[in-house]
Amino acid sequence: MTVMNANEDVDREVVGTSDAGTEPVETQSHDSRTFTAEELSAGQQAHDLDRAHVFHSWQAQGPFTPMTVLAAEGPYVWDGEGRKLLDMSSQLVNTNIGHQHPKVVAAIQEQAAKLCTIAPQHVNDARSEAARLITEVTPGDLDHVFFTNGGADANEHAIRMARLHTGRTKVLSAYRSYHGGTQLAVNVTGDPRRFANDYSAEGIVRFMPAYQYRSYFGATTEAEETQRALQHLEDMITLEGPSNIAALILETVPGTAGIYGPPAGYLEGVRELTSRHGIVFIADEVMAGFGRTGAWFAVDHWGVTPDLLTFAKGVNSGYVPLGGVAISDDIFETFRDRVYPGGLTYSGHPLACAAAVATITAMREEGMIGNAERLGRDIIGPALHEMAQRHPSIGDIRGMGCFWAVELVKDRTTSEPMAAYGGSSPEMNRVIAAMKSGGVLPFANFNRIHVVPPLNTPDDDVCFGLEVLDQALSIADGYVN
Repeated sequence: MTVMNANEDVDREVVGTSDAGTEPVETQSHDSRTFTAEELSAGQQAHDLDRAHVFHSWQAQGPFTPMTVLAAEGPYVWDGEGRKLLDMSSQLVNTNIGHQHPKVVAAIQEQAAKLCTIAPQHVNDARSEAARLITEVTPGDLDHVFFTNGGADANEHAIRMARLHTGRTKVLSAYRSYHGGTQLAVNVTGDPRRFANDYSAEGIVRFMPAYQYRSYFGATTEAEETQRALQHLEDMITLEGPSNIAALILETVPGTAGIYGPPAGYLEGVRELTSRHGIVFIADEVMAGFGRTGAWFAVDHWGVTPDLLTFAKGVNSGYVPLGGVAISDDIFETFRDRVYPGGLTYSGHPLACAAAVATITAMREEGMIGNAERLGRDIIGPALHEMAQRHPSIGDIRGMGCFWAVELVKDRTTSEPMAAYGGSSPEMNRVIAAMKSGGVLPFANFNRIHVVPPLNTPDDDVCFGLEVLDQALSIADGYVN
C-alpha cells in the first residue's frame, strides 16, 4: 500500500510505502546493516520490473510509487535505498511475531525438504499438528478447523457453512467493517471498498455498529451505546425475519475500519440475540486474532464463544498464506454424514501449516501474548493518552494489546475528521510522510494512524516509534480549527 498523493480519491487502508518523504532524520541513525552497490542496483531493477509488469491491489496503477523492500528482520524493514524503518504497521497487521523469526524460517525450510505440497484430501502431519494447536487456543467447542488460503476465503466458507447448516440465506453484517476482497467477502464488507463491486445480490443486510466515539444512536455513555445498539440490531432481526437469517458476521474488534472495541455488554448481547433466533454467530478474528489484542483471540476478553471463528494473518505471521475457520461441534455434526460442497487446492498446505506450528509454538515459548498485553497496558496506551492531552488533533484514542488507533480531527468539538470517510487528505499524507522521515513505517486509514507493531517488538523500539508519532502529530495540530 502507498502514501496517497493529495489529489488521489481512494477508499482503502494506507500503509506509508511511497518513496516520497523518506529522508531520515540525522539524529535517528538506527542502521546496523549496509547494502552493497550490487544489492541496491538489484533493488532498483526489481522496482523497474514491478512497474512494468505487476498489477497492484487497491491502486490506480499509473501514479503508484511503491517502496522496494531489500530486507526485513524483527520489527524493521530496509527500503530500496537501504534506509531502516521501524515497521509499526506489521505490514498489513499480520507479521505478529516480526520478520524472519528464525524458528519459523527453520520450520519452513525443514518442511520444504520433507514435503513441499500434497493434495488436501491426504493427511499430512504439519496440517494435523497445526489444527491441534489452533483448537487448543480457540474458545469453547471450536474443535474443528477448515483451512483456507487467507481471511477472505475463510469468511466466504464460514458463510457457506452457516447457510447450509441453517437452510437460510441472509447474512447480517455491520457497517464500518472489512471482511475481504473476494466477491462475497467484499459484499459483506461494510466500508467503502465494497462500493465498486457491490451488486446487492449476495443476501447481505447491514446494521449500524456499536461505535461510541461516533455513535449512530445519539448515545452519550457506554451503557447507552450498548443498549441502543443492541435494540437496533434486534429491530433489524425482527424486520428482516429471524427465520430468513443464516448468520451474523462481526469483527470482534474491527481492524482497518477503526480498532473500535465493543462497549461493555455488547458482544454478550450479540451472542444472546443470535442464539435466541438460531442465527450462526461468525466472529471475524482475521486481524484481531492470535495475540494482537493481548489474548489469543479478541473474544476471550469478553468470554464469548461464537459458532464459527475465522482467522488468518497472525496464525503464522503471514510467512506463508494461511487462513481458516474454527468450527463448533454443532455445525461440524451437520457435515458428519453430509458432503460439504467446498474446498481449496491448497487447504492445509504443508509449508503454511508448518509455519503455523512454529509460530504458535514460538508465541507460547516466548510469552508473546502476555507481552502484547503488557505493551498495550504499560507503554502504548499510556503514551497515546498522554499525547491526547497535548495534541488538539487527537479526537480519540482506543485499543488494547498491540492494536491501537489514533483518530485525528480538525475540530474536537464537532469531531470533523482530518480526512473524509473513505478517502485521504493532504494533511494526513504529510503526517504519514513525517513518520517515514523519522524512521517509522506507519499504518494509516482515512483519518487514523494505527499503532500495530509486532507483539515481540522491544520496549525501546516501541518507544522510539511513539516518539516519532508524537513529533508527526505536531503537523496535524497545525490543521486544527
